[in-house]
Amino acid sequence: MTTVDPISLEVFRHRCAAIAEEMGAALGRTAFSANIKERRDFSCALFDATGTMIAQAAHIPAHLGAMPRSVEAALQRHHLQPGDVVILNDPYRGGSHLPDITMVSPVHTTEGVRVGYVASRAHHADVGGMTPGSMPMSTELYQEGLIIPPVLIQQGGQLNGALVDMICRNSRTPDERSGDLSAQLACHALGATRLLDLVAQQGLERVHEHMQALLEYGERHVRALLASLPDGTYCFEDVMDDDGHGSDPLPIRVTLRIAGDTAVVDFTGTAPQVNGPINAPLAVAESAVQYCFRCLSSDDMPEAAFGALVTRADSPLKVVVPEGSLINPRPPAAVAGGNVETAQRVVDVVFGALAQAVPDRIPAASAGTMNNWTFGGLDTQTSAPFAYYETLGGGLGARPTANGIDGVQVHMTNTLNTPVEALEHQFPLRVHRYSLRPGSGGIGQYRGGAGLVREIEFFVPVLISLLTERRRCAPYGLAGGAAGSAGQNMLLYPDGRTEALPGKATLPLQAGTRLRIETPGGGGWGTPPDTAAHHTT
Repeated sequence: MTTVDPISLEVFRHRCAAIAEEMGAALGRTAFSANIKERRDFSCALFDATGTMIAQAAHIPAHLGAMPRSVEAALQRHHLQPGDVVILNDPYRGGSHLPDITMVSPVHTTEGVRVGYVASRAHHADVGGMTPGSMPMSTELYQEGLIIPPVLIQQGGQLNGALVDMICRNSRTPDERSGDLSAQLACHALGATRLLDLVAQQGLERVHEHMQALLEYGERHVRALLASLPDGTYCFEDVMDDDGHGSDPLPIRVTLRIAGDTAVVDFTGTAPQVNGPINAPLAVAESAVQYCFRCLSSDDMPEAAFGALVTRADSPLKVVVPEGSLINPRPPAAVAGGNVETAQRVVDVVFGALAQAVPDRIPAASAGTMNNWTFGGLDTQTSAPFAYYETLGGGLGARPTANGIDGVQVHMTNTLNTPVEALEHQFPLRVHRYSLRPGSGGIGQYRGGAGLVREIEFFVPVLISLLTERRRCAPYGLAGGAAGSAGQNMLLYPDGRTEALPGKATLPLQAGTRLRIETPGGGGWGTPPDTAAHHTT
């Protein structure tokens, strides 16, 4: 065990987290696309010299929990030297889905001694594939866009321009890709500078000593958290609506076994992998499990405590997922929606199991979907192609002591929304409605949060894709609370006709057509004292 002064360790912990936060601020300021610049759909983290996560910014859980697998894949493929940067997005080599592009950079002293690594993951609005936005109704990975294994985008400080050209050529919006890739590289340079500043101030030996102490401190926190939960076996099951290609609802089952300061989260019994794009790579499932337990931890637990343990064989938190299942598919299964939709259901089932162990600490189900929508086309005034991707918030599930929260991003996502003004300025459309969805939260002693309504009119023909969930099977309530309202998608035509849409679809729209997305509300918690008189938002 490494002995470090507690105060010194706490200062060190926050300095490392601040480096990751500053990397993110630089990435957001310099990116080109609305998805990264406005919505902040990115994450940054620091790793020690062995590739173990030591710090992360308060960015996106779906990114951060899976990032250690990306770093692991990069280091297995490359022995990184000063000035090298690895890029990858392959979901079967540490990635999540193809729009999420990860970069990994080593940080060395001027003497060539490795201090650690900096890493970032950003959701690029279009990386090719069947449809604008690269979130199609695919049946295999190859339809979803350009697949990038762990390769060097920069070597010895020299940019691989041919690789950048290839990535940009495969995108419908190449200038955006070029700008966003440059922004990621710039944020890595800043992260490396800040980490070397820390070494200059404290010395390499002291920095490495504190990194090791931070890892040990994080593991003690994880074990203490698990030990605070009652021993036992807890089971829960929930479903995905469908795979977008005609499937029935698909179960995700979990058996949670807690014993002392260890836990096993076993997904045996989960549906096999499917034809549609909702398969989730193993790293995504691991990320969702980490998130659930992180929510139960104290504020002084290091942010990266679970991320530091995910790749360890002796981790106190083990995740068991059958190969070939919905949340551990074999390639080349389609995965575009696994990171954004199936991960949300993994959270729902793990929380459902934990609610049996600690019912006074677990909320009812939240919206359970990121409500993904993408569109693209050609601007008739400028003749320029455009592509856009966005997620929408919903209702947070009611909590054992409070109502849910209305219209927020829930669980595995932590992005902002693109302001209406920015959206209308950049794309040929008008936002007719963006509001809360009254009555969509489940009733209970505490009500679930309300979902949102987003209604968009397109001024030019577009191709849209929807990857949404909880349109058939609503978010559950707990302790006698009612389920939240399921979401719904629809088209409004210029002649007044309306058409209901499925949760997952790709279709062309003519100019003047409106798309309305109504997102799910959260479940209620507790039996209402007077159901007849209880009103929801």
